Amino acid sequence: MSEQEPVEGAAPRGPLRVFLVDDHAMFRAGVRAELGTRVEVVGEASSVAEAVARIAATQPDVVLLDVHMPDGGGRAVLEAMRRTHPQVKFLALSVSDAAEDVIGLIRAGARGYVTKTISPEELTDAIRRVADGDAVFSPRLAGFVLDAFASRPDAPVADPELDQLTNREREVLRLLARGYAYKEIAKELFISIKTVETHVSNVLRKLQMSNRYELSRWAADRRLV
Repeated sequence: MSEQEPVEGAAPRGPLRVFLVDDHAMFRAGVRAELGTRVEVVGEASSVAEAVARIAATQPDVVLLDVHMPDGGGRAVLEAMRRTHPQVKFLALSVSDAAEDVIGLIRAGARGYVTKTISPEELTDAIRRVADGDAVFSPRLAGFVLDAFASRPDAPVADPELDQLTNREREVLRLLARGYAYKEIAKELFISIKTVETHVSNVLRKLQMSNRYELSRWAADRRLV
């Protein structure tokens, strides 16, 4: 992939400033190495709290954002940053191509979503396009999302009941609906069983339900499982 080509008559633009958010240090190192000098990587973070603080400090053009992290994931970063730093663009980079992950991140404010199978050249192009204001999806993922919307023409754009849950509560709800025991949920999300119990209690209260079976049916009806 060639370096950025100047546009005739336009002021030259320096390398795009990119920030990496992923809880796996080896993956971040790999992305940084593959991007090389195509962009300027101005910072990294492995958690939501670290990402929010360091993105605010570095003011990157584009944030490459992992979807699932132990302390809340990409959606939590977006929800914390989008109002205070609207100039920063977010491009999700994930192993997941699940519809709920894609739609959730786009609704939260991400400008694009690509999977980790993307080539370095394609990722560089996606970063530039997102920085320029385009929406970017991997070709297969774009088709998948269109199919998902086409099969649910009456699906509401907003879901007030779902929107009242925090990102962590949604993760707990999804695993609970899939049949995970509290102990398994705690292990999957790197939290204590007591914390899982607290999240389940909060979800039940917010959705005005009395047990996990009602929650499972509710989640299945919304294709959250």
